[in-house]
Amino acid sequence: MGKRHLTLKDRAELEALYNKGSGVEEIAAKLNVHRSTVYNELKRGDTGEMDSNGRIGYSAELAQQEIINNYRRRRAARAATE
Repeated sequence: MGKRHLTLKDRAELEALYNKGSGVEEIAAKLNVHRSTVYNELKRGDTGEMDSNGRIGYSAELAQQEIINNYRRRRAARAATE
């Protein structure tokens, strides 16, 4: 299992599995990532609400937007130091 970034498609699959009640280990196995990647992704896409399973809500679109914002901030910070 090497390092890789999740795509929006991966995030959508994570969201579907999570909403069906799948556990972190099962999601990690299906996406072929480490369980810590799934935990980090769940924090990144936290909606601030509880889902139907009584767990934190997750939104793939929210997580993707957070990633885009992080890239923009890093690019701006790098440009400011040059």
